Amino acid sequence: MARGVDNRIIPVILSGGAGTRLWPLSREPYPQQLLPLIGDNSLLHDTARRVADGDRYRPPIIVCNEAHRFLVAEQMRAADISPAAIVLEPAGRNTAPATAAAAHLALRDDKDALILVLPSDHHMARPAALAEAVARGRPAAEGGALVTFGVTPEGPETGYGYLRRGQALDGEDGVYRLDRFVEKPDLAAAEAMLAEGGHLWNAGIFLFPARRFLDELERLEPAIAAAAQSAVDGARQDIDFLRLEESAFLAGPAKSIDYAVMEHTANAVIVETDLGWSDLGTWSSLWKLGDKDSDGNVLTGDVLVEDVAGSYIRTTGRLVAAVGIRDMVIIVTDDAVLVVPTDKAQDVRAIVAQLKAAERPESDLHSRVYRPWGYYQGIDIGPNFQVKRIAVYPGRSLSLQKHAHRAEHWVVVDGTAIVTRDDEVFELGRNESTYIPIGAVHRLENRGPGLLKLIEVQSGDYLGEDDIVRLEDDYGRA
Repeated sequence: MARGVDNRIIPVILSGGAGTRLWPLSREPYPQQLLPLIGDNSLLHDTARRVADGDRYRPPIIVCNEAHRFLVAEQMRAADISPAAIVLEPAGRNTAPATAAAAHLALRDDKDALILVLPSDHHMARPAALAEAVARGRPAAEGGALVTFGVTPEGPETGYGYLRRGQALDGEDGVYRLDRFVEKPDLAAAEAMLAEGGHLWNAGIFLFPARRFLDELERLEPAIAAAAQSAVDGARQDIDFLRLEESAFLAGPAKSIDYAVMEHTANAVIVETDLGWSDLGTWSSLWKLGDKDSDGNVLTGDVLVEDVAGSYIRTTGRLVAAVGIRDMVIIVTDDAVLVVPTDKAQDVRAIVAQLKAAERPESDLHSRVYRPWGYYQGIDIGPNFQVKRIAVYPGRSLSLQKHAHRAEHWVVVDGTAIVTRDDEVFELGRNESTYIPIGAVHRLENRGPGLLKLIEVQSGDYLGEDDIVRLEDDYGRA
């Protein structure tokens, strides 16, 4: 296949997941790919940095949930990465539609574009192996193959799908025809596959010519292909984001790349690699990867233990004390506590399902809610009042707004606030406060170099977040 002047690969990072398997830390508005689960950086940050080599890769295309757009943009800024596009899905439709949309965008600038599709919520202990594996798979991809990457198994894992290798490609080290996909097995089947050999973990990473992938999608799943094309054709720019046209995108079926294309194409190829890979699908997988003490415990946050072994205990704030337990997962947030044996960690989804059925907010919502300007966190709530902790990032401001049903009292805890209240504009320093009457037009700004922190006390007959009339907004929400 002829290559363009710029023969670098275009990374496509898929960041649309809701992440309920790691509840209560990971929830829909702030899922696992945006969390620092291993180390100081989020999984999305680490994924983007793996493909930040400007000699090999062009700037990435990131496909994410609309609700996560400002978090994604902020994390890319912190990672010193300028994406080619941050594409917003109106709703999750699995990986095939998202990849198809990204492929169309890649082809706008290069009719021969090669794209590397990466999940955003996986861990790689040996990230350098990814670049080496991509280099080995590139000749096959340039020849028109759809390349997937199979991870050398470290044990009989029942939480992963598998790939069975076929015939080795002539002259290509560790590159094979794809024989078949294997669904997540039970333990006996996983042990049998490892004993037989030739089976690899399915990492969900792909390398292919964008045009070839779309051709196969049009042949195998024409409804997905048509929906993705229409969604891109009707997309509109929104500040730094590209919004896919909603009705067109939702018209197509929701399917993974595997089910839509890879299981049916005659052009699938596997590259075997050893990435030190995990999809971080359960709390027990984080225990396996964590730094353990002499008793095999992974402890994060304010944790005290006595006679505890083989356990994963994590708290986001309050002290957790544990005595005399073995092989347990304990996760504590400010609004939920999860306790589960490590061998039952796969079943956390059942608790989330119960919460959803009961329409409890803990199923989806964190007490800390992120906004493009910063975040707020509920402290207390009662009849006709609510107390919040608010933090505003440096250089950011809330929208110019008013409320029909509530008044607000602000007390600055740290930093300096610039307050607009009707015709007044004034500063508030630490330990100073102001009152915003019902109906007053107001705005809060942080022009300082550090985080602005304040306490907000709301009072009124209705305190819902939909009681906001935005008159001006830096983030396109007015």
